[in-house]
Amino acid sequence: MCGNNMSAPLPAIVPAARKATAAVIFLHGLGDTGHSWAEALAGIRTPHVKYICPHAPIMPVTLNMNMAMPSWFDIIGLSPDAEEDESGIKQAAENIQALIDQEVKNGIPSHRIVLGGFSQGGALSLYSALTTQHKLAGVVALSCWLPLRTSFPQAAANSSNKDVQILQCHGEADPLVPLVFGCLTVEKLKSIVNPANVNFKTYPRMPHSSCPQEMMDIKQFIEKLLPPVN
Repeated sequence: MCGNNMSAPLPAIVPAARKATAAVIFLHGLGDTGHSWAEALAGIRTPHVKYICPHAPIMPVTLNMNMAMPSWFDIIGLSPDAEEDESGIKQAAENIQALIDQEVKNGIPSHRIVLGGFSQGGALSLYSALTTQHKLAGVVALSCWLPLRTSFPQAAANSSNKDVQILQCHGEADPLVPLVFGCLTVEKLKSIVNPANVNFKTYPRMPHSSCPQEMMDIKQFIEKLLPPVN
């Protein structure tokens, strides 16, 4: 399920209130676990949707003086020209593919799956969606950036998600991943996927976190893309 990292604990799951006909896979940020986002998503749940919040493996993070913490891949720096952990990002994306494979085996087709994440998790959700063969319903990318951006659009050449719907959200007062990262990411995404399908929302005074309005926007996006099926 998690590639070569079989020691990772099982994801935090918010089960559907009735038969699950769709799923949201949501990836937390650096140093966090899936539990906090499972709790947040439970507050905006849709009855036929299952929410899966995996936990990142524990690894030393260069940016944080090599302290070990939950991290999807290594982060070397936060400037736009910082070196990136290419092999780690690609391995992490493979692990996310395996999670999607698992849901498809469980009977939820990939076009009924929304992939999302916050910060480092949002970055991984964008990279995974743009490089996967699975056709996804959509992507929710919060307070994040596109990793390995110079590898695109070539890296998305075989992607099934050229028309994927993307909701990208960013706090205007984010001191960690500045708003300009979000703006640059939106422009890059519009050169990779159908630009009409990229929706960018910003929130005044919101730091590197979430807010009630953002959660409502996520809820509406999920409900629009994953309607009930009879």
